[in-house]
Amino acid sequence: MSEELNLNEMLQIRRDKLKKLQEAGNDPFKIEKYDVSAYSADIKENINSMQGQQVSIAGRIMSKRGHGKTTFMDVQDGKGRIQSYVKVDGLGEAEYDVFKTYDIGDIVGVEGEVFITQKGEISVKASKVTLLSKSLQILPEKFHGLKDPDLRYRQRYVDLIVNPEVKEKFLTRSKAVKAVREFLDERGFLEVDTPILNTIAGGASARPFITHHNTLDIDMYLRIANELYLKRLIVGGFDKVYEMGRMFRNEGMSIKHNPEYTAIELYQAYADYEEMMNITENIVAYMAQKSVGSTKITYQGKEIDLTPPWNRMSMKEAVKKYTGIDFDDIKTDEEAYEIADKKGLDLRAGLTKGHILSEIFEEFCEEHLVQPTFITHHPVEISPLAKRNPDDPTITNRFEAFVNTWEIANAFSELNDPIDQRGRFMDQLKQRELGDDEAQMLDEDFINAIEVGLPPTGGLGIGIDRVMMLLTDSSSIRDVILFPTMKPIISEDK
Repeated sequence: MSEELNLNEMLQIRRDKLKKLQEAGNDPFKIEKYDVSAYSADIKENINSMQGQQVSIAGRIMSKRGHGKTTFMDVQDGKGRIQSYVKVDGLGEAEYDVFKTYDIGDIVGVEGEVFITQKGEISVKASKVTLLSKSLQILPEKFHGLKDPDLRYRQRYVDLIVNPEVKEKFLTRSKAVKAVREFLDERGFLEVDTPILNTIAGGASARPFITHHNTLDIDMYLRIANELYLKRLIVGGFDKVYEMGRMFRNEGMSIKHNPEYTAIELYQAYADYEEMMNITENIVAYMAQKSVGSTKITYQGKEIDLTPPWNRMSMKEAVKKYTGIDFDDIKTDEEAYEIADKKGLDLRAGLTKGHILSEIFEEFCEEHLVQPTFITHHPVEISPLAKRNPDDPTITNRFEAFVNTWEIANAFSELNDPIDQRGRFMDQLKQRELGDDEAQMLDEDFINAIEVGLPPTGGLGIGIDRVMMLLTDSSSIRDVILFPTMKPIISEDK
């Protein structure tokens, strides 16, 4: 109770200080603009040429150390921190007395001369300090900081202020996202925008978010993928297209799953899944090189080499390698169920041999895929949009890319046979009737589009957030999303 009272008192003191400033005609919230001529990092990097120059900097007070008529304060701007040396002789007695009332967390502008202190600290000797914004909250104490993960995600703005390494992660993310666009733009891909609000949730097997459009009086869905629209553009004559943006899936939350996440999907006419493998390994390596300076990274103590070429293995080969089960020897769905039962899997009714192969792979093989690996030739039952393998029509020319046991990409030679596509959609509808609410819906307009004619096409989707977890050594997807989805805090008074 006493700690809460003390906190309330400290918060009230800040409000009282603001009121006095406003009554004296010094309301910081009336200031609209401040001319910044230099940033902390630029001053430090160019100290030889900038020493003795007059500069104006702006940022947040992160610490103050007073010695009578002299105060040292650290100012944090958009590029780092720099010390400011404030003396009563430099400001004048009246201004210095006002300056002494400023709190840690306040945003100030400092005009003065760049110099190096006797202790070798690059600093700005202030001739004027202007309060630009009064902080009415109290920043976490510097030695303990903001450590509670839940509070960090809810108050990312504070997290970014007091934990510099967090800001670095998002700067790395920005570089990596820029690298994706560079890579594709240089290869002739066109960036496009497709609808986020859909009348049919298609392009992936996932549970959608449902909303209602009042004017049309219809239910609509936040997109779970942008695949079907992008393939319509290939039909329309764009040979290389991509879109990077938010996808939404109404599914569980975990360290690898957020209900809204960033993905990129790209499609190339007259290409196949082999070409998509080439793009995948090279684009991820390019992201790493551009954002962290190397294709060899360390994730949670594990060395991972993203340098192409990556390992390749079919799903059947992976299952045989890690479980000893050879699915080429299994002839019926019943035999596959018996094998699954022996392995301790409790599977729902209505599955086929292909479904069970995938279930066994997920349960017993993914955990071994630490180094980058392409798993190829998925069963047709779990690949409703992928082209069949011409030598074995029970499998598809599809792959998933795994790194650190996670799927980071999914791609295939696109199914462009409209008759086969309709049959696949009908099979998906049967799965929905059996209780699979992630099975795909029937999209008649998409079938019409490929009846118009979809050329042989390769398509690829990459989960940007999972790649960023790897590149920033982050243990949770929430660490690489600025504002992750959080359960609202409900007041105890309600």
